[in-house]
Amino acid sequence: MIHLKTKIHKACLQLLNEKIADLQKALNDLQQDTTNDSKSSAGDKHETSRAHMQIEYARISNMKSEALQQKSVLDKINLELISPRISQGSLIKIENGLFFLSIPLGKIEVEGTCIVVLSPQSPLGTKLLGAKAGDAVELNKMKYAIEGVC
Repeated sequence: MIHLKTKIHKACLQLLNEKIADLQKALNDLQQDTTNDSKSSAGDKHETSRAHMQIEYARISNMKSEALQQKSVLDKINLELISPRISQGSLIKIENGLFFLSIPLGKIEVEGTCIVVLSPQSPLGTKLLGAKAGDAVELNKMKYAIEGVC
């Protein structure tokens, strides 16, 4: 399971790096559009357009900052640490799937296996923290029996 955990971690980093690159490209494009718009427009319509671009730039900048913070969290995970109790970076096997407790990415697929990548701050993540194989946690009337932790 440690081999799969390493591949999941690598896939998460790749997804985040792609997201960060896409967001940076969007910021560069907006910056270019703002520069071009400044050269060709005047009046109230120009000011409204510029304000919308600034709002969009701030929104994308926030998304990029969040992605960089998530990457920092992933970079700090010690993949060689194996604990019987679930903590940040644990790969958790349940009856019908796998969870990787790290950052909020949702479902990803690695080697044909679906893994739910979730944050320790999520409702399910907080329930899982500190649990061990053989334990069960419940959330929204769903029971998650923990079969293994890596």
